Amino acid sequence: MTGPAAVPQTETGRTFSGWGRTAPSWARLVTPRGAGEVATLLSPLPGHGGRGVIARGLGRSYGDAAQSSGGVVLDMAGFADIADPDPTHGLVTVGAGARLDDLIRRALPDGWFVPVTPGTRQVTVGGAIAADIHGKNHHLDGSFCRHVTSLTLVTPTGTHQIGPDSQPDLFWATAGGMGLTGVITQATLRMHRVETSFVTVDTLRFADIEGVMDEMAQTDAAYRYSVAWVDCMGRGGRLGRAVLTRGDHAPLTALGPKRRSAPLRAPGRPRVRIPVVAPRGILNTATMAAFNELWFRKAPRRRIGAVQPLGTFFHPLDGVADWNLLYGSAGFVQYQFVVPDGEAHVVRRAVGRMSASGVPSFLAVLKRFGPGDPGPLSFPIAGWTLALDFPLGPPALRPLLDGLDELVAEAGGRVYLAKDARLRPELLAVMYPDVGKLADVRRQFDPEGVLRSDLSARLGLDADWAA
Repeated sequence: MTGPAAVPQTETGRTFSGWGRTAPSWARLVTPRGAGEVATLLSPLPGHGGRGVIARGLGRSYGDAAQSSGGVVLDMAGFADIADPDPTHGLVTVGAGARLDDLIRRALPDGWFVPVTPGTRQVTVGGAIAADIHGKNHHLDGSFCRHVTSLTLVTPTGTHQIGPDSQPDLFWATAGGMGLTGVITQATLRMHRVETSFVTVDTLRFADIEGVMDEMAQTDAAYRYSVAWVDCMGRGGRLGRAVLTRGDHAPLTALGPKRRSAPLRAPGRPRVRIPVVAPRGILNTATMAAFNELWFRKAPRRRIGAVQPLGTFFHPLDGVADWNLLYGSAGFVQYQFVVPDGEAHVVRRAVGRMSASGVPSFLAVLKRFGPGDPGPLSFPIAGWTLALDFPLGPPALRPLLDGLDELVAEAGGRVYLAKDARLRPELLAVMYPDVGKLADVRRQFDPEGVLRSDLSARLGLDADWAA
């Protein structure tokens, strides 16, 4: 393994999770070369400093799930092998450190696409399992782990080959378990067969949040993929304006002659790069309102059957390298919640609160979820989910998010832990009522409490485990 190196756990190296709470901010970064070294590193040794061990993929989580201040962080870059997909069933075995980007580039020329993808390809397979990621197709296809047939998990008590039908309690605790059950080294998943690397897309524009939610509730089932951009900066009659984009994988017959000659193309590399950190304060209420107005106006009122490359439809931000620099040196918070179908009014109330608060929101994305996975910390439940980006800095941001937490919890909803760095621990069991099942699994497979993270410490999960 590489020599342990101290790495900062926050951008500044001085504050914790961006909210001004001081905390130890250095971890020992270790890059294991194989599953045997992972097992050794999970031994309950004094060198862990009592802070524990956690695995890390690309470090793209918005929160502190892959941080261990004062502990050990395992860089899984050495586990990036990708086998050729089974040509009949699309089963592919992948190292936990492999990026979805690499998997897509390997499998797409043979007509296979990942079954679930978030808004970026720059996440690892291990991270996708640990967060049980979702995409625009959850209402039909569920989360990522629904398509995982087996995985290799190294725990402090041994190495386990598990799946939904083999040690299901451990498998589902790992699905969305934020890395707290063990270190995933390899997984086998079932890919989705496609004829082309394009998507046929329908776009509709709506004047308010009511209109787009009614349309999604009535007709989303006719589309594999569905997502709506929502304007949370508008006031009065402009509140909650939305652009709904839905589609499915394009058949070969939908392509023109030029595209049909090369129907399966790997996604392009970033075409634009943000060269420097944006000046502080450039993303304010005025600039965000102007951007939202432009974005809404440029969208077609109604466009049916447009053909777009996969990267344009699924991963638009991947076309801009270092896009996060637009938020400036202070950074940003991404906040995502889900509420049950019967509590759709919470989405409307949340949009109203954001507009009234004056806190600028760069991005607001609305989707529908189907039934969730049984993982105790898996995020999706059947209902509505809204994801939001906020630049750090506005004084009203913290009370806004605290109020949204309470609103969501009262409605039987939850926030996405892969994007969280500030949830109050007393709300965790309200939002995730099965969290005790995770503690049971951890007691069985990690009796010495080796697997810990800043997230588990902040939310009191380690106390639950030790009880």
